[in-house]
Amino acid sequence: MLLAVVFRQNRGRRQAGEARESGMRTLKSNVGIAFTVACAVACVAAVGQTKAQQDKLVHLNQIQVIGSHNSYNLGFAPSEEKFTRAKNPKGYASLEYHHATLTHQLDGGVRQLEIDIVQDPQGGRFAHPRIVELTKEAGLPPDPDFDPNHEMDKPGFKVIHIADLNQRSSCHLLTACLSEVRAWSKAHPQHVPLFLLIETKEGATREIPNSVLAEPFTSATFDALDKEIRSVFPDNEMVLPDEVRGRYPTLDAAVHAGGWPTLAKSRGKVIFLMDQKHVGPIYTAGHPVLEGRVLFTNADTGQPDAAFVEENGGTRAVIDDLVKQGYLIRARADDSTVAARTNDTTRRDELLDSGAQMISTDYPLSEPSQWTGYSVGFGNGMPARCNIINAPKICKDSLLEPGAVSGGVPSPEHHPIVANATGR
Repeated sequence: MLLAVVFRQNRGRRQAGEARESGMRTLKSNVGIAFTVACAVACVAAVGQTKAQQDKLVHLNQIQVIGSHNSYNLGFAPSEEKFTRAKNPKGYASLEYHHATLTHQLDGGVRQLEIDIVQDPQGGRFAHPRIVELTKEAGLPPDPDFDPNHEMDKPGFKVIHIADLNQRSSCHLLTACLSEVRAWSKAHPQHVPLFLLIETKEGATREIPNSVLAEPFTSATFDALDKEIRSVFPDNEMVLPDEVRGRYPTLDAAVHAGGWPTLAKSRGKVIFLMDQKHVGPIYTAGHPVLEGRVLFTNADTGQPDAAFVEENGGTRAVIDDLVKQGYLIRARADDSTVAARTNDTTRRDELLDSGAQMISTDYPLSEPSQWTGYSVGFGNGMPARCNIINAPKICKDSLLEPGAVSGGVPSPEHHPIVANATGR
């Protein structure tokens, strides 16, 4: 009996010793892994990382870029301008901006583009804008034909700002716009990911009597949209929701866990984002976590499809909190030409001090305001910068797109003093 007790005691001591030894091995292993990772980052920082090394550490959501609003918009022709200004001076003033071609904007450092679309499966629905008839009835000289190649007669999604009023676009067909972007991408394969924001348009134009009706988007319409995008960009040239979601049950869970791809996996690609929140449920019908879809929806945080959130008027605190959670954020630096007329940079500078990954403007550095020179861009003259909120400390702006420089410099800071209630 005594021998049995001693045997059990010795066996217990051996098991306890083995457990302690196993625990020490596990601890040493974990410490070793942590040390290796820390050392790798520290060593890269110490010797000066290359672009390839940095690309393995920096994720798509850890950079910031400048975007253009309504990137395709060519503005008004002379008689259209005169007619619209006379009928609605305030409304015209809010629309008094325009852009060069998408290629010119990309050359100038823009890395987020916005394209507004209407559906036109038969073709011809938007081929004869009412503004042409209205200027003629007003006795104004004819403007140049807005569609000399009759592209608007072809079936497919059309690119329009305001039907029957402001529909001069640098590319009339969605496929033409995307083909232009793809051609630029192929010519500049080392660019950071390009963000393409798609806005769906529907309904009539209230300012124009008997305006054409843009039909609402349905699930079938969105199926056709995905197909049309894929006719230009193959899946391996896009960052897709399925890739980001990976093994996680939802996109929301994936982005909270750091699921956005690194630059090593996303450089030279494009990512499609949906502007209009109200059509999100239509797009996700049958695809609750965007399985098989092309675009990331503008979703409410915490929802299964949440990965991208628009905060066009969001405060810096709100934006930074969302960025820290893992979301992609787009916000607008200016609206309706107001800031551009006074060079009021208050909102612009708030966003430049935030972590918003896409800062959108009507006035990128290559296209400053005609009135004050107001423009939006990074002070270092580069098309992208390391995100000031969530990028790893070793991230260097100069390695994001080496050699690329934006076309211009930001306008000087100007924060007008707002008068109080007494007018003082």
